[in-house]
Amino acid sequence: MREMISMIVVLTVLTSVSGFLLSTVQSVTKEPIEIAILNIVQAPAIKEIFPEAENDPIAERFPIETENGPIKIFPAKLADGNTAIAFETKGKGGYGGDVGFMVGINLENDQIIATRVTTHSETPGFGARAKDDPEFVSQFAEKSMSDNLGLKSSGGSIDAMSGATVTSMAITLAVKEAQRLYKQLKPEILKQIK
Repeated sequence: MREMISMIVVLTVLTSVSGFLLSTVQSVTKEPIEIAILNIVQAPAIKEIFPEAENDPIAERFPIETENGPIKIFPAKLADGNTAIAFETKGKGGYGGDVGFMVGINLENDQIIATRVTTHSETPGFGARAKDDPEFVSQFAEKSMSDNLGLKSSGGSIDAMSGATVTSMAITLAVKEAQRLYKQLKPEILKQIK
């Protein structure tokens, strides 16, 4: 009986120490990881979406709270005087997992300016082409946030990538999530920008 109690005490101490160490490591590394993601993943996508922005969307970013946690909004002042934003969503169900997708939207006319794949775990040579295939991602440009941006096979207006239908579906799901969030958050976004 005494051995069993000492084992329980030892296990309790070990799990408590391990839990404390894990939470400490998580809190210490959270900010550096967020900065790395911003600099390596999001910033290049923002610069491609807003190549001629008259401000620094990365420096002026701000969070907005959603039901699934905060998202970063990147505001841009365009050369034509319009204001735009970009934010990242995830498309569930890619072949290798979720697909991250950055969407740039003109706030004046609710049209998509440009889009970029930010993260994926798709099969090299097939789904991974989505990141580098300008023909596929350019289909979203100048579409309204109220358009049906699903795949043509599902009644939408977007052609799937040949040989990468699952990845194409995940990306259109990310865009649909962006449409939903944009409609829900636009009033708050406008308050934050003005």
